[in-house]
Amino acid sequence: MTSLDTVTRYYDAFNRKDWAGMLSLLHPDVRHDSNQGASRVGKDIFSQFLQHMDDCYDETLTDVIIMTEPTDTRVACEFVVNGVYKKTDGDLPAATGQTYVLPAGSFLDVADGQITRITTYYNLPLWESLVLGNQ
Repeated sequence: MTSLDTVTRYYDAFNRKDWAGMLSLLHPDVRHDSNQGASRVGKDIFSQFLQHMDDCYDETLTDVIIMTEPTDTRVACEFVVNGVYKKTDGDLPAATGQTYVLPAGSFLDVADGQITRITTYYNLPLWESLVLGNQ
């Protein structure tokens, strides 16, 4: 399976909310670098992150563009996050079922058909302004 196949399956599983399918594509020691905070290492910790996100957000990705490079080990993705803010997440603004549409992107490393790194970026101040109704 190519890195394009692996990452396509990963994001397809995300849109189906097939968390087990997503996790099956991760290396046991996957490193997750989120937009905010420290890196998380390991599939179990990533699984906890997925559960937290599922508790607080209902998201679907559209306009997904996946790009690979010649060694077939690194992947870049651009997409639009279409979401509902279901439950207040920590010290972020209060959730009241707000909807948002937010551009984002990820960089991934893939080895032997498994994702070994996921780094995701989005504009947090923009997201906050969207859920506060300032946009």
